[in-house]
Parts: sequence; structure tokens; C-alpha cells
Amino acid sequence: MLPLRGLSDTSDRTEVDGRPSGAGRRSRLHLGCCTLALVLALGACTSAGTAVPDARVSVKEKDLAQAQTTAAAAEAHFCTTAADYVTAVDRYGDVLTATAPTVGDVQTAGADLEQPRADVTAAATAAVDARAAMVTAEQELAAAREAAASANTTGGSSSSSTTPAASQSPAPTLPPATVNRVKQAETEFTAAQQGIGAQTPLHQAAQQFNAAAVALEMSWLALFAEAGCLTDEAQKSAQAAVHDYTAALQKSLSQAGYFDGNVDGVYGPSTVDAVQALQKAHGLPVTGTVDKATQEALQSDLQAKGGAAAQEELASTAAVQQTLKLAGFWDGPVDGRWTPALTEALKELQAELHVPATGTVDAATVAALEKAIAKAGQPTPSPTPSRSATSTAPEPSASTSKASTTT
Repeated sequence: MLPLRGLSDTSDRTEVDGRPSGAGRRSRLHLGCCTLALVLALGACTSAGTAVPDARVSVKEKDLAQAQTTAAAAEAHFCTTAADYVTAVDRYGDVLTATAPTVGDVQTAGADLEQPRADVTAAATAAVDARAAMVTAEQELAAAREAAASANTTGGSSSSSTTPAASQSPAPTLPPATVNRVKQAETEFTAAQQGIGAQTPLHQAAQQFNAAAVALEMSWLALFAEAGCLTDEAQKSAQAAVHDYTAALQKSLSQAGYFDGNVDGVYGPSTVDAVQALQKAHGLPVTGTVDKATQEALQSDLQAKGGAAAQEELASTAAVQQTLKLAGFWDGPVDGRWTPALTEALKELQAELHVPATGTVDAATVAALEKAIAKAGQPTPSPTPSRSATSTAPEPSASTSKASTTT
């Protein structure tokens, strides 16, 4: 019986017409199901493995967006409080608006600046912290994207959501030198406040306080601009104004004998040195910035050294204007101010005199003008007209052209 049963079992596993029959089919079906289940399980594991990094990227993207929003709000608040503080300091510095200091201003010694200073200090701290949090969020997002990309590569798939995006570099931080200058100016301003007592002469107290206030205001204005608180258009206007102001200052310092560098409109070390030399010469607080007392000292030196020269130049320009007016080349005022229009008028006269049109009163122009004046003062002889000349030449007009009177 056993052999028969065994034979019977064997026959169940044989193929009929090339196909498995009985238990053979069930065995292969079971194997196929196991294989499919294994493949699905592996696929599920791979999908779950990549889904986790993808989810982490999404979270970090949201964190970065929130950090950017917070940083933008903090920086906007800093700009607002910084503007308020600069306006408060300007009451004593008079960089933006000119005001006359009062006895009360000197006695209170800027006590009204305490609250604006506390506000801007807190706003600056919040802005710095928010910027640091944003940088951290950017770094964490970059790490999450890198992990997601690595997981996708290992799993043999790719996902557009986890493709590392171009890194966004944070906005440049403020130059340490500017921040340090603000801190130094704050310290000097506090020292100036504490140095003013009941026995301090009013004039001296005003000088000391204004000098410290100007230095403080200028340092904060620089920080305000470098922090990005100005629009692009306002930034350009501010830079142009600073350039023009500095160039005029350098020219005045040069005329007064304190500056020997190039007039380039850059308030650099050489300009600071020149201002300090001026302040030392007049016994003023040495700050390197131009406060009221420094400006008055500079004007005093200019008047002492260049007063006569300035008057001579004014008279010379007025003489040129008068001469051009008499010759018919100038219809503007005779006020001693040399303008581009006056230069063009002089060039026209030089062209009529057949001398190089330089726009300046040179020796050739003076000689040609004197010759023309002398010639114009001589009587013109009346030539004896010939018969042909009488019939063809027009009669002279009553008016004389500019060319005929000057050549």
C-alpha cells in the first residue's frame, strides 16, 4: 500500500501535456505569491525610507519661510527705530536740520535720548538674532535636501521635490568697523554728557556736546545706510550728497592748508586727519567730524588766508562779465559768479577774435581783445569807390555787426 500511495503522490506532481498538475501547481502558485509579497514589501520599505527625508525637507522649507518673515519684520523694525533715534540725536548734532542749542539742551544733556537709544538697541539685538535664526534655518534645509537626495539615489528613484535648490546666501552682515564706530561714538557721547557739570562754561559745554552728537549721528547714519534701510534710489541720492559735501570740505581744507590729498569726495583717513588737524589748531574736541565749532574755525581760516584772493577773483569775474556784455556776448548779470554760460560766452568772443576758444581769459585773448578795441576806436577811412564798385556794392547799414567791430 505504501508504494502505491507513494506512486500516487508522485503522479500528482507529474506534468500533463507539459503543465503542472495538482500539488505542483499549488506549490508554484504559493512560491509566486511569496515572491510578489517580498517585492511589494521591499518596495514599501524603499518608499517609506524616502518619504521620511521628503517630509523633513517640507518641514525645513516651512521653517525657513517663517524665519525669513521674522527676519524681515525685525529688520524693518530696526530701520524704523534707527530713524527715530537719528532724528532725536539730530536735535543736538544738527547734521540734517540746523537748530540753535538752548540752555535747557545742555543742562539735560540729551536725557531725552535714553528711550530712543534703548528702543534701537533692543531692535538691533532682535534683528541680529532673527538673522542668525534665518541662517540656521537655511543650513538645516540644505542638510535635509542633501539627505533626501542621498535617499532617492540609494532607492533608485528621483523626486523633483527633493532636488537641492540653489543655496540662498544670506544678506551681507554689517561691517564690524561700522558697528564698532557706533559703539565708540556712544561711549564718547556718554562721556561728553558726564563731563558737563554745573561749573562748565556754557560755550564749552555746547561745543563738547555738539561735537559728540555729530560724531554719534554720523556713525548711526552710516549704519542706517549699510543696514539696507534706504531704498536704492535713496541710497544713490545719499551717496551723491555725501560725495558732494566731502569734495567741498576737502577743497576748503586744502585752501586752508590742512589737506594735501586729492579732492575725490571720499571721507577717508586723509580727510579725517585734516579735520583733526584743524580741530587741534583751534583747541576743539578732536573727533574727525565737522561739527559747528569746526565749521566756524574752518571758515575763519579761509577768511584769513583767502579773503583778499576771493575778493580779487570776484572782481575779476565781474570785469569779464562786463566786458562780454559791452561786446554783445553776455546778457546775464554782472555778479562776479563764473558759470558755464559765462564760459560759453567767452568762447564765442574768442572765436570772433580768431584765438583758441579755451573758455579762459588767457594772454592771447587779452591781446586780441585790446587790438580789437584799439581798431574799433580808429576812424574808418572812406575809400574812393570805383564806377563798378558803386554799381554793385550795397550801402553800409547803420548798425555794425559784432564781427566788424571786434576784428
